[in-house]
Amino acid sequence: MKRVYLIVLLMIAGIGLRAQQKPQYTQYIFDQQLVNPAVSGIENYTDVKAGYRSQWTGLQGAPVTSYFTINAPLGKNFIEGDATQSPADGDNPLGHSFTDTYMAAAPHHGIGLTVVSDKAGPIRQTTFDATYAYHIGITSTLNLAVGVAAGVTNYTLNTAEVTTEFSDPAINGGNYNQFKPDVGVGLWAYSALYFVGASVQQLLPETISFSSNSIYNQGKTVPHFFFTGGYKLFLSDDITLLPSVMVKVVNPVPVTFDANVKLAFRDHFWIGGSYRQDDAVAAMIGFNIGSFMSLGYSYDYTTSNLNTVSNGTHEIVLGIFLNNRYKVTCPQHTF
Repeated sequence: MKRVYLIVLLMIAGIGLRAQQKPQYTQYIFDQQLVNPAVSGIENYTDVKAGYRSQWTGLQGAPVTSYFTINAPLGKNFIEGDATQSPADGDNPLGHSFTDTYMAAAPHHGIGLTVVSDKAGPIRQTTFDATYAYHIGITSTLNLAVGVAAGVTNYTLNTAEVTTEFSDPAINGGNYNQFKPDVGVGLWAYSALYFVGASVQQLLPETISFSSNSIYNQGKTVPHFFFTGGYKLFLSDDITLLPSVMVKVVNPVPVTFDANVKLAFRDHFWIGGSYRQDDAVAAMIGFNIGSFMSLGYSYDYTTSNLNTVSNGTHEIVLGIFLNNRYKVTCPQHTF
């Protein structure tokens, strides 16, 4: 069996080895719904994102992740009222004019859907989650959102991609296509200048095994905790600097963090960088294309021991703004 296949199988089968079980993203800062359901309905239009991530290119069996998210607000007062905060034509939507007149959004609901497919070696993990959030103003300029995600995760093992020299009891006689329930919750506080979030995925521990032998039925899903925060700094009225951080807690592996910085020029384009502890550094670039579309790309340079066999990681994210009746040209409540 190829080494990468063996590592992946051990991670899922749980033979004395635990690690982060959810995929990672470099551009999660542009699609926070991937890690926190509380952002559902945060903008006053229907927000659609589609992403593709090829990790550790050049390494056979390395993770490949595709994802799709969509969320929309509910509530006439928010959809029609909040958009009036958008700056007039010619003003910078990320500038002081928006910040100085910012008011907490009207109480409203948000709904969404998240689909994530992650393939590593012969194993594919696909999660389908419906999301719901409720947003309420707790001060005149600060909102708090509470969200929940619920759905199922499908785990499949393609035995045709596994080559062994003998019959392997760890993958014999089991269910190679299984569904498990999936539940997550999140909190999100946001204003014109900052956001703070906390969420947990995989709240329900589930046994994952591809063998009929009970000796190998020790693999368990574990909760993944995410803590995020970011702040907007004005270098000028046209240029904003947006540093942010995400801390990941997955027992029993060590706590890790991502540190990011985004430099935005008005609502036109941005460049950025990211550092993922003991794993990679990344460069990012993105564009807002009118009031309909955004496009982002990132490249990760691997700094771990895998850099001897990895050609880096590529990730691309396409965003679509639907029902954007007020022609908003960039997100107002997510950075």
